[in-house]
Amino acid sequence: MEPTTTAAASPASLTPEILAQKAREKRARVARAGGKQRALLAASVDDDVWPRPYVIEGGLRRVEPYHYTYNTWCKERWRGRTLFEIFESEFRDRPVEYYREAMAAGKILINGKPASADYIVKNGDLVSHKIHRHEPPVTAEDVVIIHEDEKMIVINKPSGIPVHPAGRYNFNSVVEMMKEQRGRDWTAYPCNRLDRLTSGIMFIAKHSRSAEELRAQIAGRSVRKEYIARVIGEFPDGEVVCEQPILSISPKLGLNRVRADGKEARTVFKKLAYYPPEQKLELDSAHEHANTTDESAKTTNGSSIEDAGYSVVRCLPVTGRTHQIRVHLQHLGHPIQNDPIYANRKVWGTNLGRGDVEATENTDEDIITRLNRMGKEEVADAVAYYDEMVDKYHQKKAEKMSGEFCEVCDTPLYTDPGEHELSLFLHSLRYEDAGGAWSYKSALPHWAFPPSGRSGPTAVGSLDDLVDAVKESNPEIA
Repeated sequence: MEPTTTAAASPASLTPEILAQKAREKRARVARAGGKQRALLAASVDDDVWPRPYVIEGGLRRVEPYHYTYNTWCKERWRGRTLFEIFESEFRDRPVEYYREAMAAGKILINGKPASADYIVKNGDLVSHKIHRHEPPVTAEDVVIIHEDEKMIVINKPSGIPVHPAGRYNFNSVVEMMKEQRGRDWTAYPCNRLDRLTSGIMFIAKHSRSAEELRAQIAGRSVRKEYIARVIGEFPDGEVVCEQPILSISPKLGLNRVRADGKEARTVFKKLAYYPPEQKLELDSAHEHANTTDESAKTTNGSSIEDAGYSVVRCLPVTGRTHQIRVHLQHLGHPIQNDPIYANRKVWGTNLGRGDVEATENTDEDIITRLNRMGKEEVADAVAYYDEMVDKYHQKKAEKMSGEFCEVCDTPLYTDPGEHELSLFLHSLRYEDAGGAWSYKSALPHWAFPPSGRSGPTAVGSLDDLVDAVKESNPEIA
């Protein structure tokens, strides 16, 4: 089928009368609802800002600050504790005194009503926190529609944008950006998972049944997925199959590593191109050999990270573990070149975790401790949506703030994200049905093309060679 596009719904067409009618309809849903659903709807009924307050500026999509209410049900560990104690220990993105003042001002509610700092939280309580919300900016790149039919939308997700609202991101998420174009009543059903920093092919179903069907097909491994990665050093020739199991060593941080007692994982890799650094080309042409005595600056193949050049690698993940491609590439000694976690020597040491299956070189505790010490310039949302590390760091390092404060809520303002906070050299290039029923492919990302003045491939062929490497052990993808 030929790709199709849908005309965007114009926010300007939503007259005050229409908006008022929609507000009445939402309040009617509150009146009809019962129990917890009613409380949650009532708490958020006035929070839906429309049209979305986007501003495109300097290559970034910004969201003008807006008033918002966070809602959460009482967690088991909160029962029997005071409201102030809970906020003091679990919500550390603001000074403690802010919460005391917010409770006194009626900005923190229990079941829709103001609550004092010494209120004892009970099971079934709905805790609401009214704030002036500041979202981080994201890239101004559009969400490109690759294909659309009556059931499914296939998109090319830009890097640096989360799929769902999460953490500090709300309107600056893929589903909210698409809702801005398609109307406030439009509902998205994402079918596959991509980290915030990863770009490429995503499936957004129009109905829950269509989403369930595709998710089941992906879980059954009858869908072939190809990613493109740009990695440190010269990757080996031929098909490389990594079958090392992967273990989550910190669910809170979303951190994973190769471990013998982990879950089954299998990825096929094949080098598309290798680009040595300019300096190496000059030395090779003169038949010279570079030597260095700085052992700490060497990679696993004996050269420094800066001097190793890079490879563009095709990746076929057979299983679907979290961070599987990133972890397997690190284990092979060729981590993704700009990976702020798995290519970070301050966390993993000189060898970057290569071949450390038994965690003898770096214990799990060592890795987690080092990761928690990272600052904004290094962590910067590197691990999906886990913003607590960033917020803690900002409390310690005020100089990383812009030095300005919001005139409405007096919140310290963050500086704009750097390029390393907006992208990762990992791209979801292709999804196809193993039986040949359908196939969708995006363009190669700009970072996978040959450097200026150099020759190299600008397209990829079929997946046959990669599939052949594992078809005996995984016939479902053959």
